[in-house]
Parts: sequence; C-alpha cells; structure tokens
Amino acid sequence: MADIFEEVEEQLRSDRYIAIAKRSWPFAAGAAGVALLLALGLWAWDQHQSSLQASASEAYNRGLDAVAAGDRAKAETEFGTVAKSGPRGYRTLALMQEGALRLADKKTAEAIALFDQAAQVAPDQVLADVARLKAAFVAMDSGMPLPELEARITPLTGVDRPYHVSAREALAMARLAAGKAKDARADFQALGLMLDADDATRNRAQAAVALIDSGAAANLPAALKLARTLPPPAAPMMPPIADPAGAQ
Repeated sequence: MADIFEEVEEQLRSDRYIAIAKRSWPFAAGAAGVALLLALGLWAWDQHQSSLQASASEAYNRGLDAVAAGDRAKAETEFGTVAKSGPRGYRTLALMQEGALRLADKKTAEAIALFDQAAQVAPDQVLADVARLKAAFVAMDSGMPLPELEARITPLTGVDRPYHVSAREALAMARLAAGKAKDARADFQALGLMLDADDATRNRAQAAVALIDSGAAANLPAALKLARTLPPPAAPMMPPIADPAGAQ
C-alpha cells in the first residue's frame, strides 16, 4: 500500500513540474531572446563605432596632408567634417586644427572659440587641457584682461591636472604682463621648486625671479613668449586612453 501512495505522490510531483514548466517556458524563451538581442545590439554598436573611427581617422589624415600641401580649402573641409560628425577624440583634434587655421589668419576670437569647443567635447582631461591651454595662450597674446585669463588658467594649475606646470608658467606670464610683478614672482618661485617641472622650465622660472628682483623684467613677457612652445610639454604618466578616438 505504501508503494502505491509513493507512486501516486511521485506522479503528482511530476505533473506539478510539468505544469510549472509549461507556464514558465514563454518567460524563459523571452529572456533568451532579450539576451540575444542585446548581444546583437552590442556587436552592431561596436561595428558602427569602429567604422566611425576609421572614417574619422582617414578624413583627419587627409586634412593634415592638405595642410602640409598648402591646400587650405581641402584642409578646412576635411577637418570640418570630422569636427561635426567624428568620434569625440577626433572631433577634439579636428577642432584644434581648425583653431590653428583661424589663428594663422589672425582671427583670434574664432581660434579661441574653437579651442574652447574642443575642450568641451574632449573625451579625457589630457586632450581637454591641451585645448584649454591653447585657448589661454591665444587669449593672452590677444590682450585679454587679467581677470578673464586667471579664470581660464587657474583651474589648470591644480596638481591633479596633466599640464599644471605649463599652466603655472602661463599664469605667471599673464600676471607679469599685467603689471602684477609680486604675484608673478610668487608663481615663478613656486614653479622653480616643482619637482615635476623640467630643467628648462625651472631655469626660466629662476631667471624670471632674478629679473623681477633686479627690476629689469619689463621685456620678460616677450622673452618667455619666444621660449614657449605649443602644445605643452608631455603630461606626467597617466592611465592610457583606451580609445584614441574617444567615446561615441
């Protein structure tokens, strides 16, 4: 008798499992379908991004070749295309190239605006701060008032910023050019003590302090301007950019 009851119980248990499976299989099939769609979507997105990066790279290189060949119209067309529709990293580079072309035409306001735009779309702080420094140097050369220059440059001097040494030197130059010799001296003095500043930068800073102390610093801004190069010196070691073309 006990065996009969066990067989009946086993049959009932089996029937319940079958019923549960019948009710659940549409949900399981739906979940599998969603997972498949997600996988296909991610694959398609990756392929799309790879295509965009390849196209932007080719157009950007054509722009560089056009600049080297003196074909200004073609350069503007290629850089303009990348700046409008390329991945963020290439858009940043293209906008900076456009800014350089405007600067060559002495259209400083347009150049500054393009460098600012490049900083806004940059995929990382390294590229963004390069663009911000370019804008600051152009603004300095064009005679922008010191308060506006300080607002641009001071955030870049933080020790966590990739070009804080170059930014500190730019800030000192701006203050000196504006007649703020005391503030400029403090900046140059700090610059000369920075361990991550290169020898050339420290030497310039120490020379600037000496000239300020001697009272012969009137022509120092012009001398430092000649010694300065753009883009700024290489940034300190930072995590590599996983995608040189930037995020979508």
